[in-house]
Amino acid sequence: MLLLSAMNGIPRELYEAAEIDGAGAWRQFWSVTFPQITPVIFFNLIMGLIGSFQIFSQVYILTAGGPDNASQMMVPLLFREAFSFYHFGYASAVAWLLFLVIMAFTLIAFRTSRSWVFYEQEVR
Repeated sequence: MLLLSAMNGIPRELYEAAEIDGAGAWRQFWSVTFPQITPVIFFNLIMGLIGSFQIFSQVYILTAGGPDNASQMMVPLLFREAFSFYHFGYASAVAWLLFLVIMAFTLIAFRTSRSWVFYEQEVR
């Protein structure tokens, strides 16, 4: 839905200018459409990154960590330690570790976004 609204927000004048310059459909996509939707792609990347580290229900319902913790993730581990074994300190430490890991990956994504995310008002 976000990508569709981002593509609908691209001014038609940009495509007309690309046509006048002789750009075909493929060149218009890579030179007009893709740069205009990179902020939405970046937003989806960050949300997907955060969501992938916070997977809970799939692991908990299907395997509860699996045989010998083969499919254990951090959030189900946090839940099990806090609410099954009542190790709240350990669960708090796991939560802080999860926060730091998500923050590190998010900072890496923001640092690398300078080279590929295009903002319309930005002057380089």
